[in-house]
Amino acid sequence: MQVIIEKRCTELLHKAADNSTTDIHIKPDSTGYSVSFRSFQHLRQVMTIPFDLGDRMIAYFKYLSLLDMSEKRKPQTGSFHLPINQNPYYFRISTLPSVLTKESIVIRVIPDEAAQSIRQLAAFSDSARLLEKLAEAPQGLILLTGPTGCGKSTTLYSLLKHCAEALNRNIITLEDPVERKNHAMLQIQVNEKAGLTYAAGLKAILRHDPDIIMIGEIRDADTAQIAVRAALTGHLVFSTIHARHSVGCLHRLFDLGVSYEDMAQTLTAISAQRIVPIFPERDLQTTAYRALYEILHGERLDEALQSAKDRKAYALPEFLTFGGQIREGVKIGAIESSYALKSGFPV
Repeated sequence: MQVIIEKRCTELLHKAADNSTTDIHIKPDSTGYSVSFRSFQHLRQVMTIPFDLGDRMIAYFKYLSLLDMSEKRKPQTGSFHLPINQNPYYFRISTLPSVLTKESIVIRVIPDEAAQSIRQLAAFSDSARLLEKLAEAPQGLILLTGPTGCGKSTTLYSLLKHCAEALNRNIITLEDPVERKNHAMLQIQVNEKAGLTYAAGLKAILRHDPDIIMIGEIRDADTAQIAVRAALTGHLVFSTIHARHSVGCLHRLFDLGVSYEDMAQTLTAISAQRIVPIFPERDLQTTAYRALYEILHGERLDEALQSAKDRKAYALPEFLTFGGQIREGVKIGAIESSYALKSGFPV
């Protein structure tokens, strides 16, 4: 039976990797487990499995991640590595108990490959060059924002690769957990049970002569204050945060207890992003996807901060917004018009 469970789990991971899946959702309902794949921000159900099989598969994933297999009442997080089609993959799992006395599990699927350059990721080269230029700042705080599955972490690691290889910067990351291993930087994983909190980790990092500090995600008031504190020490800090768009990120920081004065002192740029389909090359059969960036920096960042402080609305010039870039991309034939139509942008 164990061999069958192992085989079913491996088949599921292979199927997810083959479909460019970013997250696998295994969620209990009244009759069994629903298995869904998230790809490019779209979640679709791919199969249902009976409770007995689902329970055993979840237990096997917890075993691979070195989690407590008997604990089903508390959330747990972990990770494991596994080769898929002879390529290394990293899987991060999160479990949650449900009212159905069953667990729900989400598996993040991360190809363990060398980071691509930002110019390979961006839909427009101008955006890539601007992000590389902003990453050359000696100090400050650069935030990447956007919805789940939009590629924030991919962009973040690409920018760090540029800083490590092109600028020869000493980079130290503080993550919970480490999403992608990269030998070009020193990566530290938060371990609260061992006393390595975000605050303790930052204190240790500052003694280690970093040029750049990367904080995996600003998810609460504590990590927001830690990111700002690190930027105020004269270092360049990268992080991600969830917000609807670049201007909305300012309000999100304020909600997390960061004053507008601290934002003015630390923020270098905020880059929101979306994934868009572009027209494939003639010899390709599938659509390629690239990142679209809405970047707030310089004078416009100062204006947006002042507007937020005065409780006034602020809007970027239309040609810098997602809508303006999509319309321009459709016009020049770089972005598929179907995306513009689905997004509500006229073509």
